[in-house]
Amino acid sequence: MKPSILVVEDDLRIARLVKMNLEAAGCACILAHDGESAIAAFERQRPSLVVLDVGLPDVSGIELTRRIRREHDTPILMLTARSSEGDKVLGLEVGADDYLTKPFGTSELVARVRALLRRAGAGARESAIEIGELRIDPSRRDVERAGERIGLTTLEFDVLHFMASRPGQVFSRETLMERVWGTDRIVGDRSIDNLVSRLRRKIETDPDAPRYLLTVWGAGYRFAEPS
Repeated sequence: MKPSILVVEDDLRIARLVKMNLEAAGCACILAHDGESAIAAFERQRPSLVVLDVGLPDVSGIELTRRIRREHDTPILMLTARSSEGDKVLGLEVGADDYLTKPFGTSELVARVRALLRRAGAGARESAIEIGELRIDPSRRDVERAGERIGLTTLEFDVLHFMASRPGQVFSRETLMERVWGTDRIVGDRSIDNLVSRLRRKIETDPDAPRYLLTVWGAGYRFAEPS
């Protein structure tokens, strides 16, 4: 079955270009040109991934991402005309999994979409990781604490699973940034710190005294080893 991509873009020329290239890459595309129609299309179609422009005419891409993240962990690739790190960090903080700055190459767009789809479907042959009350299941990309499911974005799950698969190993912010975003990003250390902070709020009983995601001062972060 073809993965379905919801493309939310108010510039008709860009929307058609994105649709044409993604369909040529084997995806099925649904177009929406404003925030409200995008929400309706999302609820109706439940796409595999969302390509989302930040600068929509009614509901901003940031707010739309917040709405989707309230109940869904569908991968979101954000398109932005803004080049500052702060704008990109905000998009990632509210739950986007990746971003592209306009103007972008269509080959890069397709590559980013494919990478997100692979990550969202990865882990089918890996066994679950259990430590304390936490259970991380890569086959379903599910995380539970004390039997209760925790909703994580694709980005959040990837970081958590990467670290939990290597308990006790210390990872610098640079290593985690390369693992998550690759080497061609301008986001800085603050992006990793914010990502870890969001994860702690979701998986830790007390985020201020974390049990699982531990800070190694001056070095980075590590996932706790089983006791």
